[in-house]
Amino acid sequence: MPHIVVEHSEDLPVLPQVLVEKVHQATFSSGLFELDAIKTRAIAYRHYQLGENKEGFIHICAYIMAGRSPMQKQQLSNHLLECLRTYCRESDCLSVDVRDLEPDIYCKG
Repeated sequence: MPHIVVEHSEDLPVLPQVLVEKVHQATFSSGLFELDAIKTRAIAYRHYQLGENKEGFIHICAYIMAGRSPMQKQQLSNHLLECLRTYCRESDCLSVDVRDLEPDIYCKG
C-alpha cells in the first residue's frame, strides 16, 4: 500500500514510464511509505475535453489505508503535485486526490 493511479492525456511532455517512475519516487520521498509497498500505474486517455488554453492533464489518485492524519494526506498531495509541476507544461491541468481505503473492506490476494 499505497496504490497510485496516474490518469493522463496521451500527449504528455514526458514519457509515461518516466512519469510513473518519478511519481513512484515522489511517493516514497514523502516519507509516509516503504518503497516496496508502493504500487504505481498509469492510464492514458485519448478522448477528453479541458478548459480553455489547456493542452493536457494529469490526475493522480492515491489510495492509502485509512489512519493517516489530514496533515499527512495534504503533505502527500502537495508532494505529488510538486512532482507533476516539475515535468509538465504550465498549460496542463494537474490534480491530486488522496483517498482512504477501509482496512475492514479492502482485500488483496
